[in-house]
Formats: sequence, structure tokens, C-alpha cells
Amino acid sequence: MRVLLIEDDPHTAAFIAKGMREDGHTVEHAGDGKQGLFLATTETFDAIVLDRMLPALDGLVLLQTLRGAGNRTPLLLLTALGEVDHRVEGLRAGADDYLVKPFAYSELSARLDSIVRRQREEAQREPTRLSVGDLELDLLGRDARRAGKRIELQPREFRLLEYLMRQAGRVVTRTMLLEAVWDYHFDPQTNVIDVHISRLRQKIDHGFERPLLHTVRGAGYRLGE
Repeated sequence: MRVLLIEDDPHTAAFIAKGMREDGHTVEHAGDGKQGLFLATTETFDAIVLDRMLPALDGLVLLQTLRGAGNRTPLLLLTALGEVDHRVEGLRAGADDYLVKPFAYSELSARLDSIVRRQREEAQREPTRLSVGDLELDLLGRDARRAGKRIELQPREFRLLEYLMRQAGRVVTRTMLLEAVWDYHFDPQTNVIDVHISRLRQKIDHGFERPLLHTVRGAGYRLGE
């Protein structure tokens, strides 16, 4: 397993990396949030171990940025903040699990194995291809096509289209989109959804006789023929 460890404390980082390598894993270490974000977005990892409090870029902001860009790599959040509110904050931001410092390496290893195994089991159960009419989405290849024509999508647009296709035929509200695609549990009072829906509609419907992405006035949006 290839693991990205984002931890600024050298002693903690050495302790974790030593245990992981002894377990047969490959470890890449980042000592601050900016370096961690760069590695997480430019390379592929099986799991991420992320410290909550980091220099250069806060761990929670890093986590929200990754999830907002559609990165679903299993992530274990390390935190010295043991209060319930802080743990809930991390989970709501997109962490798959958390571990409060100080901890035993055996518990970290067990929790990491658990979140990776859980994602793999979910991936096996879920379809790797979605289709609505002549629109197809390859989740593994990150490829979108309509009538065989490739559609170039930004990461957020891909995530938005995936969600709409999973809800095909149903009306999807703005609140549902904010929570599922942007990880917002509040209304930011911006036109972010309108902008992305407009861009996505231009990409998947422009030039085709029958539109697939429909606005349901006063309710939300629906993808379907």
C-alpha cells in the first residue's frame, strides 16, 4: 500500500513511517500542508494520514480542498483536539476516520486498514460505468462521452455529472448538490451551482438534438431523456 503521510512533527512522522515501512507499505512524507496538498493532487496514493494542525496550510482546509476537487482517497485524520466538536468537524469535512493523539501505532494501522478495505468493498459493489441515454461516464477511466464523443470535464464538473447520473430521473435540489458535490452543509449564498450547471449543460447538451440536463423550476435539476 502506498501511503501519503502529512505530519509536521518529525518525531511523530518518523514513528509512523517506521511502523508502516515495517508493515511493508511505501510511505511518502510531507512536512507541511502545502507540500502535502501538492503530493496528494499530483500523485496517486492508496491512503492518506493527515495531521489536523499543520503549518503553511491547515489540515482541515487541505482536506476540504481535496474532497472539493473530487479526491476520494481514504483518509485518516490525526488530531490533538479530542473534543467531540473537533472530531465531528473533521468527519464532516470528509475524513473517513480520526485518531486522537497520543496513540499506539497498532491502532493507527488497524484504522488505516479498515478505511482502505471499506472503500475497496464499496468500489466492488458500485458500478464503474454509468449511462443515461447516449451519455456514458467511466468512473475508473475518468472519461465522459455522449454518442461516442469525448467530453472534457473539470474535476468538479465530473463529480457533479456523476452525482446527477446516479440520481437520473429524479429531481435534485440545490441543497442536495451543495452537500453531495461541494461538501457544504449550509447555503454559501453564491451562484456556484448555477455556474457549474450552465457549464455542464453546455458540454453535454450543446450540439445534440435532445437535451438531457433539465431545470425543474422552483425545485432543482433532473438528468434524463
